[in-house]
Order: sequence, then structure tokens, then C-alpha cells
Amino acid sequence: MARSVYVTGIDRGDGRQAVELGVMELLTRQVDRVGVFRPLVHAAAPGESGSDHVVELLRGRYRIELPSQELYGLTYEEAAALQAARGQDELVSTLVDRFRALERRCQAVLVLGTDFADTNIPDELAFNARLANEFGAAVLPVVGGQGKEAEAVIAEVLGAHRAYTDLGCETLAMIANRTAPGAEQRIQRALTEKLPIPAYVIPEEPALAAPTVAQLVESTGAEVLLGDAAGLARDVRGFVFGGAMLPTFLDALTEGALVVTPGDRADLVIGSLAAHAAGAPPIAGVLLTLGQHPGPNVLALAARLAPGTPVAVVPEGSWPTAATLTHLEGKLTAASPRKAEIALGLFELHVDTVELTNRIEVGRSERVTPMMFEHELLERARAGRRHVVLPEGTEERVLRAAEILLRRNICDLTLLGEVDAVRRKAAALGIVLPQVDAGADRAQVRVVDPATSPLRRQFAELYARLRAHKGMTVELALDVVTDVSYFGTLMVQEGIADGMVSGAAHSTAATIRPAFEVIKTSPGASIVSSVFFMCLADKVLVYGDCAVNPDPDAQQLADIAIQSAATAAQFGVEPRVAMLSYSTGTSGSGADVDKVRKATELVRELRPDILVEGPIQYDAAVDAHVAAAKLPGSAVAGRATVLIFPDLNTGNNTYKAVQRSAGAVAVGPVLQGLRKPVNDLSRGALVQDIVNTVAITAIQAQDDKEPQA
Repeated sequence: MARSVYVTGIDRGDGRQAVELGVMELLTRQVDRVGVFRPLVHAAAPGESGSDHVVELLRGRYRIELPSQELYGLTYEEAAALQAARGQDELVSTLVDRFRALERRCQAVLVLGTDFADTNIPDELAFNARLANEFGAAVLPVVGGQGKEAEAVIAEVLGAHRAYTDLGCETLAMIANRTAPGAEQRIQRALTEKLPIPAYVIPEEPALAAPTVAQLVESTGAEVLLGDAAGLARDVRGFVFGGAMLPTFLDALTEGALVVTPGDRADLVIGSLAAHAAGAPPIAGVLLTLGQHPGPNVLALAARLAPGTPVAVVPEGSWPTAATLTHLEGKLTAASPRKAEIALGLFELHVDTVELTNRIEVGRSERVTPMMFEHELLERARAGRRHVVLPEGTEERVLRAAEILLRRNICDLTLLGEVDAVRRKAAALGIVLPQVDAGADRAQVRVVDPATSPLRRQFAELYARLRAHKGMTVELALDVVTDVSYFGTLMVQEGIADGMVSGAAHSTAATIRPAFEVIKTSPGASIVSSVFFMCLADKVLVYGDCAVNPDPDAQQLADIAIQSAATAAQFGVEPRVAMLSYSTGTSGSGADVDKVRKATELVRELRPDILVEGPIQYDAAVDAHVAAAKLPGSAVAGRATVLIFPDLNTGNNTYKAVQRSAGAVAVGPVLQGLRKPVNDLSRGALVQDIVNTVAITAIQAQDDKEPQA
């Protein structure tokens, strides 16, 4: 029986989209077939079908592979007509039928209640309560606190709880959302004392309320003259209306502001973009009024000064434009993934997700999907927050990954690079790097320039001692340690950071050579090797070694197998090791088969607790039918979870073939055998790849220390 959660409210403007996103995140961590249902939706135009930006965001982000029309009940127009003709009972019956059709195809369903905005539903709260009861869904009411005193919020939450309870609803918890910053603890204490169920208080987050430049362009019908997708995705955190002379105008600029000025004020356009390029301060963009386009020479200079920064033009003057802009708020949409990460970070910081998950009572699926594996990585990293250094601080993908990691409270970070350059690059991407606050509960970030860091001399002396046998001196080492890869590795060696991730813009050699020289292999490991976590549709396999060792001998191959089994266990994959070859059992011979056979014997000798089979062919390792014919009675054949390839050529090609042909998500390479965690990225790594690798590195570091308080 599917378990459903009905997120609803008591009025408009409660910001519950962030809560809906957070609940969907919790559901998808537990089961792989999650649906979303919007009983009533606004039509794009009278007589047309409707769609909803939150439904479409959830559908895309969580890979809901169901037809869009199945995720909606009726439009408000259709519902009003049906209720007028046949009564509310018939309307509810129709919505229940459509919900049940979706529920049968899912293990859990998130229901999005009515939005209390131009719905024409009498007693809308009671209507939502009735739908939740008819759906058999537990209710999660959200009460908006924007602009309200703490006492008013407390009263409304208590009133909402009483109302939904009196209407027979099973209420999971109560959420006060968008409360005034600083009032959370007072509201939380009062609700905890007075409610029989959990209550969570989420403060207002300006970055969520801020519209993006793209949303402003859409709302005003502006014509975009300059700017790229990253620029249009910037948040607008204020407005500066240009009318003053340039020196006075520059003093009025604020970070994240949208400059609004008549199109004939070329001095203000160029001046604001020049200030942005200098990082003093970075602006969101420029909106020109009165329909006036700057000349081509001005536009060309603007494009060179601040590449990617949006410049758009509207036909109206400053006053009607200001009236439109000041009433806009940000939206969670499929086109604003950054806002989704901000919302999730806020939800996870202020909601006890373990407690709420337990109250939802969704049984965990036996299948492990790629999304579930990724969720588990982030959750484990967050549970014992560590400090990871990212040497490539000016790389766009690294900065975008850093923003996600910080917003989701995954780990503390150090970004390496020239400080002003890192912050200018972040600002150009619309990324706000928070200032360090030693007392904050949130993940922290520091930007460190190796060339000017006080640690440079200390690291040079350490490196000179470690490499003295190679003729290294302190004077030479002072130059070596300004290299970001060496500096980051030395941070890990000295315990200033718990792990390092690099490689988005550096070669594998540049990333791991410093680790070989400084950190070295862990006790009992003869070599450093790697694995990929191959996330298939219904399970996770571990492939090793696909990235480091070209042609390991039998002893090294055994070491790789033992390391890979330990890594698999560390990340929740029960290790059953298959030593792969072109031959299964005793059916073949030759030097390559003999190497694998000897390696298998060594694994059994060194670690009799590990289930291992080899030599074995890939099909016999993973397919139970083939295994029954080739190796009947084997504890590994047909059920292998850790697959060890005989050489790099075979392993690298196989993982890429499976990744591309089977649609598997490949997470890695994850290095193993080092005394402290350092991991390498592919230079083609996506932002999510970097996030996953940093989370893995943080988890590896958790084993090196006792969990932090």
C-alpha cells in the first residue's frame, strides 16, 4: 500500500514549495517509485489543460517517468463546473479516482494541496482536509510567517493543527515557514510545549524570495541584449535606479542589485559593469528603460567588460517598471536548480529529517537506484561533517558544486586560489560564498591563496623534510607548495583539511602525484588503486581498478580486490568479489588467467572472511542463470557486487561501455590505499559528479576520526 503525504496550508504566500521539495527528497531516499499529484491546477488559459511549476520541477529533478497528465487531477475551472453541476461529492470522487490510478503505479505519493490563490473554493482548508482523508494521506500543514510577529505565528500554527485534527486528519507535523530571522527559537519552544506532534520552524531565506534575472525578464517582457544562461540565473537581491551622476551612482550600488536606468545613460551602464568586473560590487545585471538601445560601440564595450552579465531593455519608463519589479518574488522552477538546492539546504537545516521520515512510515525499498545511492552519500557525509579542500577554486563547476555542498550542509570547504579572483568568479556566476562564522551550524567555506598564506613557510619546511632524499630544499619547496595540488595535499597531511578533491581542471597525475609523495599508502596496502560505483537501475556494483594501475601483478591484483571489498562495505554494498578473466573456473589457461587465479588464491589466504570467486567471466559473475551452468554452488557467481578487472585497459573500457550503453551512473574514481583521502575527478566531470565525489571523500575521512560533536 502506497504511503502518501499531503502538504497543504491555510493561506497563500506560505512558501510551502520548499517544504514540498524537502518531503520529496525524503521519500526518494526510501523508495524508487515516487509520484507527485496536484489535485487542482490553474489552467494556462480558459478551456486548456493545466500545469504547475512545482510539479514539473519535481518531475524533472526526481526523474518521475510518468505521463505529465497523470500527475494532475482537474483544472480549477473544470472543478468549479463539476461541483456546480453535480455537487462536491462528485468532484471529490473524481479526484480520488485519478489519485488512485497514480497511486497504483507508485510506492509513495506526494500530494500538493490547493494554493489558496484565486481558487474560488469555499472553505478551502476543509476541502484539503477532506481530500487528504479520502486519499488516505497524512497531512503536513505549512503556516506562513512572513511579516508576522512570533505570537501571531504561534497562534496560527496552533489553530491550523486544531482545524486539521478536528476534521479527522492524521497530522505528521506542523511547519512554520518564512518566519522572521531570530524568532525561530521562541516559536519552536512555544510549539514544542503546546503541540502533541513535532513542529519545525524555517526562517525566511532572502535568496529564495529573490527573483532571478530571467524571471524579471519574463515578467516585464524585456528584450535581452547581452547575457548568458548563468547570468540570467543570478538572483536579484535589490534594485538601484539610475539618475544620479556616475560617482554618486557607484556609491549606491549593492551586491546582487539590478541596475535600472534609461537606455541613453551609457555612463551608468558602463560604470556599473566596470564596477561588477572589479568585484566592487558584483551586480545581477542592467535593465534599460524607455525602449532605448545603447549604440553598438557601447554594447561591445559592455560585453567585454562583464561577459555573461545580462543587459536587457523594456519599453516602459522607470516608474511603471519599478511597480512591476517590486512585487515579484522568486519561484522554484525547473529552470532554477540553484534555488532548489537553497530550499533543500534550508529544509534540512531546520527540519529533523530523521524524525519526519520515521513518522511518514515509508518502508525502504530493497532496490537501490542511482538517486537513492546519491541521497545516501549526501546524508552520510552530512551526519559527520568533515572539511574538504578543493584546489581548483576558480573553476566554474567546482564553484557551483561548492554552493550545493554548502547549502546542503554536506561539509566544510576550503577553496584554493587568489582570493579576489575566486570571489569575482563566484560573483559573476551569481554564487554567494558566505563569510566564515566559527559559531555557525551551517557548513563553512574559506578561500586561501597558497602564495600569500601564512602556512606556506610551514608547508615548505615539511615538504623539504619529506623529499630531502630527492635533494629538495626549503627554498625550492617554497615554490612547489604554491601549486594548489601540493598545497591542498599538505593541508590534508597536516590535518587542516580531512580530504581533497581535484582534477576538474588538472590531470590525474597532477592530482595524485603529491598524494604519493606526501600522504603515501596506508599500512597494509602495497599500492594505491581505484574503484567506480556503478549505479545501475536497481543495484550498485563496484568496479576496480579502472583508473590507476595499468597492469597489476597477482599480488597487486589481490591487494586491489581486498581494498575494493573494504570500500564496498564502507559504502553499504555487501562485498562479493569476482576476479574477472576471459575464463571461468578451470576452463581456460594462459598467463593472464593464471595471474587472476593466483590473485584469487592470495585473497582467500590473506582474507578468508571475504567471499571471492575467480577466475570468472563477467556474465557468470552477474547473471544467475549463466552462473548456474558454469559455476553451480558458488556463493559469488551470479551475485557478485565487486568486480575486479585484470588490467586497466579492460576495466576502463568496461566501465565506460556500461556507463554509456546501460545508462549507468558512474561515481568515481574513488582512490583507495592512501593514508588519508584524496580523490581525482574526470576533467569532464559534471557538477553533480563533483558533489558526489566530495561527499565520498568526506565519508572516507569519517573513518579516520571519531565523529565530531
